[in-house]
Amino acid sequence: MVVVMAGLPGTGKSTLSRALADEMGGIVLNKDILRADLFPAAFVEYSTGQDDFVQDLMQRTAEYLLTRHKKLTVFFDGRTFSKTYQIRNAIQAAERLGTPWRIIECVCSESVAERRIEQARRHPAKNRTVELYRKIREEFEEIVEAKLVVETGGAMEVPLAEARGYLRS
Repeated sequence: MVVVMAGLPGTGKSTLSRALADEMGGIVLNKDILRADLFPAAFVEYSTGQDDFVQDLMQRTAEYLLTRHKKLTVFFDGRTFSKTYQIRNAIQAAERLGTPWRIIECVCSESVAERRIEQARRHPAKNRTVELYRKIREEFEEIVEAKLVVETGGAMEVPLAEARGYLRS
């Protein structure tokens, strides 16, 4: 299964995907971590082109893994999936493999997201700022595909339980 973790920066996508992957024996492919590992700092662009390139590598990695481990759950993390084409590309990758896909959209109040962004000093994406959060929020395209929306502003037990149920259904 492919699980797309969507939502604005600071909404808890990484925390939730790591917890779910730990529980399910799945893996998290994180765009920000992969980019940091692939590109020396001088070559990191934080551009749409580089984001798409790294996302393509994540999808190819998922395809490689899922052809060998059919029951594996792969979480796509580190991208907001704020554009329709980004969601479409992830779904098409899952469909090419004949594996189910799910979308989990994480949401929380702006104040919670901003606090998380300001406190995350060691985040691999060095461009992750409150200003970036606001820019993406203004340009975020509604996700029209079937999805679960989880409120992640409080303790993770509730969204974790909701996501667990959604992924098992």
